[in-house]
Amino acid sequence: MYKTTPDVIFVFGFRTHYRGGKTTGFGMIYDSSLDVKKNEPKHRLTRHGLYEKKKTSRKQKKERKNRMKKVRGTAKANVGAGKKPKE
Repeated sequence: MYKTTPDVIFVFGFRTHYRGGKTTGFGMIYDSSLDVKKNEPKHRLTRHGLYEKKKTSRKQKKERKNRMKKVRGTAKANVGAGKKPKE
């Protein structure tokens, strides 16, 4: 029907109907992969293998959360920033 490749087609939100035989959902067909990366949410890009989520351990997340509780306001942004590079 559409002359396109599977990497620019995104389908989601499927719901089955009572007694089966019919399923409805949503689909998006993009012009290019750049449009996909610009408009699609990260969790759908991850399913297609176009986005890699950085892994942080559970303990690191908890330690960062508790460090952030000790400061107020905009200083919270600096808490998890990491060490400054040496010049």
